[in-house]
Amino acid sequence: MAADGAAASAARNVCFTMHGIGVSGGIAIGHAHLFLGMSTEVDHYQIPSHEVSREQRRFDRAVKEVREELKGLAESVRHSAASELAPFVNVHLMLLEDAAFSEAPREIIAEEKCNAEWALRTQLDELTAQFGDIQDEYLRERETDVRQVAERILTALAGSKRLLAMRPTREDADMILVARDLSPADVILFREHPFAAFVTDMGGATSHTAIIARSLAIPAIVALHHSRTLIREDELIIVDGTQGVVIVNPDRAVLAEYRLRQNQARLEREKLKRLKSAPAATLDGTPVHLYANIELPSDLDAVKAAGAAGIGLFRSEFLFMNRRELPDEDEQYEAYRSVVEGMKGRPVTIRTLDIGADKALDGGEGSAENPALGLRAIRYCLAEPRLFNTQLRAILRASRHGKAAILIPMLSSWAELNQAAAAVERAKEELKAEGEKFDPFVPVGGMIEIPAAAIALPMFVRKLDFLSIGTNDLIQYTLAIDRSDDAVAHLYDPLHPAVLSLIAGVIRTAQQAEKPAAVCGEMAGDVALTRLLLGMGLRHFSMHPASLLPVKQRVLTTSLPDIAPLVARILKADDPEKLVTLVEKLNA
Repeated sequence: MAADGAAASAARNVCFTMHGIGVSGGIAIGHAHLFLGMSTEVDHYQIPSHEVSREQRRFDRAVKEVREELKGLAESVRHSAASELAPFVNVHLMLLEDAAFSEAPREIIAEEKCNAEWALRTQLDELTAQFGDIQDEYLRERETDVRQVAERILTALAGSKRLLAMRPTREDADMILVARDLSPADVILFREHPFAAFVTDMGGATSHTAIIARSLAIPAIVALHHSRTLIREDELIIVDGTQGVVIVNPDRAVLAEYRLRQNQARLEREKLKRLKSAPAATLDGTPVHLYANIELPSDLDAVKAAGAAGIGLFRSEFLFMNRRELPDEDEQYEAYRSVVEGMKGRPVTIRTLDIGADKALDGGEGSAENPALGLRAIRYCLAEPRLFNTQLRAILRASRHGKAAILIPMLSSWAELNQAAAAVERAKEELKAEGEKFDPFVPVGGMIEIPAAAIALPMFVRKLDFLSIGTNDLIQYTLAIDRSDDAVAHLYDPLHPAVLSLIAGVIRTAQQAEKPAAVCGEMAGDVALTRLLLGMGLRHFSMHPASLLPVKQRVLTTSLPDIAPLVARILKADDPEKLVTLVEKLNA
């Protein structure tokens, strides 16, 4: 938040600015609607011994009410356009069934002779205290789920409903939701009402709110800390999800500027739609393959709307996360089949499970002190051969329905590559023995996201059919920084000479081996880096569907012979300031 934000908020209609984490890009302008939720501050009073059973029954009824409400919400979205939200609601259902919620408060009621609300609050405090020692960001954010479940039970105990107080007389549909936090169930309730953006005090880049906002393609900013207390009902606010900025009570000049930006962005999006069916090729006629990254089968609509040439990265771990029971082979097969069939012959690259001990699949806590360097991705899969075999069988079965490929993440050694290849062959032999049909020539590729793999690439490229450069982790590991750590996030630099040298080397080695290489990290969707990557020799890009048309436009306006000398100078530059200047010149 700006330094004078709190003081400015004290005066009516004074403009002030707040800063948070932008998790879904775009600009929204509208009036604030405050979502109060349900406070976990509760009364504490003693009850006579003869009323303990009655108080326990009261608690049980509240739990049952919440259970039925969540089941209804999950079922209502399971086969709808909001189907991606159902797993998040199921997380809350699983928590509700846990003894920590269903039994522990009943015991506290009996032991302390207290009201149900206080018993639940006591148990909540004990549960959330355990999150303090968890280092992994994703697991820490599960504390939010625990709080949200407790709040729903408290709401039921109070006999009230968590419904959004809508104002049907308002003609302005550009409503911006301001909340301390939003649960997936809350968002489902709000889907029938118009709102232009989310603004929340809590949350992170991997929080449910962030994931949902991106799936709805609306601007969102989280981790604002004080928006619920500083922003008033119906105040005019601007949400810049790209920059992570909220402007409250903008003056005429600022409002006019952002309306102009908003209109320009809208016009630009409309113009870009005309490029959907245009072949992606540079001015000199070099074809470029532009693919999309997806998390769930429900992302297919966005992929098709962008005119993607295929799916370069299907992050299969999203099928496994936020649930207690792992998806079996048939469930995975149906998910992969729906995507492969939906792409109608265009390639679909399915990455095998990229998850680790820090993100326990059964909801348990990870024990690794440094999860990024621990048992994750292919290391985890090789340590859990049955789980790996189940996924490989499902992918292979889906390959009969179109053009599928298998991508192995986080390869770092020859032994890992050999074991992964053997696991694929073993799954093929099993399916063949069972009479199951599959494509016996399914390509198997590897993600190059560890410096060791990039440096020793000739060792890997001999056995792989294709390569995919995961720039997010490659940059993180090369520069030895945790990009989720605010204290060092500013050091995360795609233009670091070491990073550019590794990427250029991977592309060059792949060309020499005549193996296709793609970039599937955030760099692929950054228009400012498109020409640089093209000049390095990259011809396969995979990105979020929303980035595809802007990148295509840059490809169509690029001449490879013209940019070659400048790209060569960039790759030789060792002065960071000079390097940035050269990149700006490249994009001029």
